[in-house]
Amino acid sequence: MSGERPDDRPVDPLESLEPGDAEDERERAASAARTALQRARAAAAARGLRPGHRGRSRSATSPDPSRTAAGDREPQALGAGLERLVTDRGWQVDVAVGGVMGRWPRVVGPDVAAHCTPVSFADGVLTVRADSTAWATQVRLLVPTLLRRLAEELGDDVVRQVHVGGPASPSWRRGRRAVQGPGPRDTYG
Repeated sequence: MSGERPDDRPVDPLESLEPGDAEDERERAASAARTALQRARAAAAARGLRPGHRGRSRSATSPDPSRTAAGDREPQALGAGLERLVTDRGWQVDVAVGGVMGRWPRVVGPDVAAHCTPVSFADGVLTVRADSTAWATQVRLLVPTLLRRLAEELGDDVVRQVHVGGPASPSWRRGRRAVQGPGPRDTYG
């Protein structure tokens, strides 16, 4: 068995040297290793890396993140972020109207809300669809009261008009090549 000792230890190549020379050689190797490690750390620090730390690298000159003041990079509450987004984009009116549409039964009352629903809001005009022509007529009579209630909820001049539509009749047009004609006449009247 060449290369192995009776006590199963690996052969050290420095053992063939004199005892004083082996110690000197080990010291020179350790010194070279320390010097190389110091140079590598200095080069990494110059590039802004933090050797020995896992995860994202941070700049060596950046302050400790636990001591920074609250800013854009700090965690914030979801509500505060959404509020800032709505303000930055100018969506305050649209969000307010969407909130009223979501709370429609509380705004107009459960009886009216059971028979009419808000469909859209554009340019100060709220479009409401009723489930029957009788309810459409009733809601048209209630438009001044509805505008006053919406002004209380949203503010003045947000909703300037309310357009009330009745139920939609079925369309008899099918396909791209439909023939022009009188249609079903008064069948659904």
